[in-house]
Amino acid sequence: MQQSFMKDRPILPLVLSMSLPMVLSMTVASLYNIVDSYYVARISEDAMTALSLVYPIQNLINAVTIGFSIGANAVISYHLGAQNQEKANAAAAQSLLWNGLHGLVLTLVCIAVMPVFLSLFTQSAAVMDLGVRYSRVAFAFSVFVGVSMSMEKIFQAAGRMVMTMVCMLAGCVCNIVLDPVLIFGYGPFPEMGIEGAALATGIGQVLSLALYFVCNAIRPLPLRLLPSRTMWDGAIARKMYAIGIPATLNLALPSLLISCLNVILAAFSQVYVLVLGVYYKLQTFLYLPANGIVQGMRPIIGYNFGAKEYGRVAKIYRVALLLSAAIMAVGTALCWAIPDQLIGLFSENAETIAAGSTALRLISIGFVISSLSVISSGALEGLGMGGPSLAISLLRYVALILPLAFVLSRFFGASGVWHAFWVTEFLTAGVSYALYRRGTARRPAAQ
Repeated sequence: MQQSFMKDRPILPLVLSMSLPMVLSMTVASLYNIVDSYYVARISEDAMTALSLVYPIQNLINAVTIGFSIGANAVISYHLGAQNQEKANAAAAQSLLWNGLHGLVLTLVCIAVMPVFLSLFTQSAAVMDLGVRYSRVAFAFSVFVGVSMSMEKIFQAAGRMVMTMVCMLAGCVCNIVLDPVLIFGYGPFPEMGIEGAALATGIGQVLSLALYFVCNAIRPLPLRLLPSRTMWDGAIARKMYAIGIPATLNLALPSLLISCLNVILAAFSQVYVLVLGVYYKLQTFLYLPANGIVQGMRPIIGYNFGAKEYGRVAKIYRVALLLSAAIMAVGTALCWAIPDQLIGLFSENAETIAAGSTALRLISIGFVISSLSVISSGALEGLGMGGPSLAISLLRYVALILPLAFVLSRFFGASGVWHAFWVTEFLTAGVSYALYRRGTARRPAAQ
């Protein structure tokens, strides 16, 4: 098999070669998130608040499409490692079909519920209007998002990390360039305001998808993507959903968390709702590159697991953990050194900057230790153990942080919510490592 390098190359060079293209891609994607929010904030603080409130639903769309793709990635990688080409082909073809349908359903449902959703968190007519206008354009591209995410994970399962990087970078760079052009109406383009930000995002997603198909035409993957009679294997579909549903919940839980925290924070001031939204934009500079490590690690672990190279699986985990912790250490230093400047990218309001600086310093206490949860969860997904991975996310995003945020906010006000973040990360880290060790101590049944 062309992917045999995944079990032959030394661990550190292998993990770096698979992860660094994804880390670079995720870093640029983080830059897109910052730039997009920066330009939206230049429209008005109401526009930035609207973007923050829409974010949970936008994240839900990404969670469903990425989560299912993670399931496909794990199944494809496993069968490639086990030298079962026909099943790997079936998983790839089914992934494209089902994720396209997921995107279509999400487009219809999310656009329909957005007005009611926004009304739960704000009574401002301006914020609600801006949120609805942005979401109608952004969510219309959900089918493209679904198919693009499947292609991304198919390329990764085949070890084509550089091609994945190129396609992702092209979409992000396109988005970054188009943001000011479409928002403010430069040259021949009309001024579209917040709809321009949404359209720039959609065009970038379409470009990425088109490039995936172009790359496959130029240098075909060792997988058959077109529908065939042999692709209709119900067991494969069930396995992709068995891994993909927990992965989706893992990714969707932050949406639930943000929505619940918005309710708690809104009782103190709308400023804290904005601060939470800004934090989740800034933290992408850490957690998306760390996710790049996970994306590079996941197909290698899946392949070696399928090839019964269990010793290499353990070494891959340790290397990925160290790389992730290094990224988080840099983020912690920045949040303590220049918090005012970071928050100042999105607001000139002195009250917002002061509140945001406090939030960054407190939340960042848990960054480094969170690497254990991030890498353990990703490793378990790569091993096809979606249940334990979901348990980690439930602890981080629901079972621990929400009760802590509510209780601590009664004693410390809005700062209690920020304390809940780092306390949760410390409590979850030990459980995450124990779940990983327990999962790898057993030899799961063939997928």
